Amino acid sequence: MGLLIDIIGGLLLVSGAAFLLFGSLGLLRMPDVFNRIQAGTKATTLGTLLTLAGAACLQPGWGWKLLLIGVFLIFTNPVSSQVLANTAHRRGAQKTPLTKIDQLAEDQEGKA
Repeated sequence: MGLLIDIIGGLLLVSGAAFLLFGSLGLLRMPDVFNRIQAGTKATTLGTLLTLAGAACLQPGWGWKLLLIGVFLIFTNPVSSQVLANTAHRRGAQKTPLTKIDQLAEDQEGKA
């Protein structure tokens, strides 16, 4: 049973590291700040959660602490990305020409 948990923990760590790598590649490859924020938060949130789960499998004594860190990440990453995107939009960050819909601008026009 211990060997199986170790293998699962190792696989979770490797897959979490892969998602973190993909998130960092997304930061480099995406065309504008809004897409970079999305790649940076979604992939890294999943990567970090998988890494925490892998660490919990390998170190069961740390389970509650790692769970609390994971819950904190689930609540704070979306909020921080929303704040970053709103701030970038307000400051007039350039959007890629492929962006066709700007719902935040439409919402702000509706309030004005």
